[in-house]
Amino acid sequence: MINYGNDKKSAVQAKFDAQKIAFGPMMFQAAKALRDFGVLNLLLNHKEGKSIESIAQELNISVYGVKVMLEAGLSMEMVFAKDDIYKITKTGYFIASDELTKVNMDFTQDVNYLGFFDFQEAIKTGKPAGLKAFGGWNTVYEGLSQLPEKVKESWFGFDHFYSDVAFPEIMEILFKEGGRKMLDIGGNTGKFALKAAAHNSDNQITILDHPGQTAMADKNIVDAGFQDRINTHSLDLLDASKPFPKGYNTIWMSQFLDCFSKEEVLSLLQRSYDALDENGSLFILETYWDRQKYEASTYSLHATSLYFTCLANGNSQMYHANDMMELIDKANMKIVNDIDNIGVSHTMFEVKRK
Repeated sequence: MINYGNDKKSAVQAKFDAQKIAFGPMMFQAAKALRDFGVLNLLLNHKEGKSIESIAQELNISVYGVKVMLEAGLSMEMVFAKDDIYKITKTGYFIASDELTKVNMDFTQDVNYLGFFDFQEAIKTGKPAGLKAFGGWNTVYEGLSQLPEKVKESWFGFDHFYSDVAFPEIMEILFKEGGRKMLDIGGNTGKFALKAAAHNSDNQITILDHPGQTAMADKNIVDAGFQDRINTHSLDLLDASKPFPKGYNTIWMSQFLDCFSKEEVLSLLQRSYDALDENGSLFILETYWDRQKYEASTYSLHATSLYFTCLANGNSQMYHANDMMELIDKANMKIVNDIDNIGVSHTMFEVKRK
């Protein structure tokens, strides 16, 4: 059961908010330009403020260019003006220097912006219609290693930012009883596996993922010198007929199940059940939109669901925790540990066979 939000704002405010949405893509580009051209950083470093002319001269941008950007910035409340002197606001500060905001903006610009012209087609077809902006793959995961470098950089920057903050807390929980024989499903480039191997010398880890990702992981494993304790296993994870390798006391899934439809999640959980030892544990680390402390986190997760619809695979999303709980139950498994507020916005379920 979902209970969220209300309709208590005035009609005047509601109409203003509607205009923010109507012009959103244009204003986004203006905000990014204020950041990228250095206007915000210049104002950040001059608390007394700057005139349009002095900004234009210092940054070698036309007065006209600075003027239209700053006027947009006024409406976005990124800057304010007094006696023709412009100063940065708290919102402008976060656009200029907050790493979370930078990661999200770069992800929106480089990964999503072009493809979202086809969002409605994705809704109609259940396919990632926007992905054709980059290639002819069925899902982004098939083509991840082949994306343009800037796109790939922003994709991994977005993916890793959230997990990196959570990993230090996870290690203490996950390995409190010592080393594990672990299957890291959806292990991607091996970032978690490498950290887990460094954290505990008794860990033996297999990364299970698509061939493109395991190829990148193999290189990173060798570069880090962990090839004696980390190996990879390539598999089309979407092929429900392909079983997972067996005999693991731990299975790890980090920001992974949100990449799949409910039907696919159920298949992944059922195959995980078979891969686990009788008393083994499946650890699921996810960001559920109903478990967030701040509205900004919920907003970001709802936006991320749109990326899954338009570019990733056309049928997955950032789930409500109840959705995942129901699927775990259908897979004949049970949650034995439920931990919120890990890292930025994560929840970890420890799951065992019923």
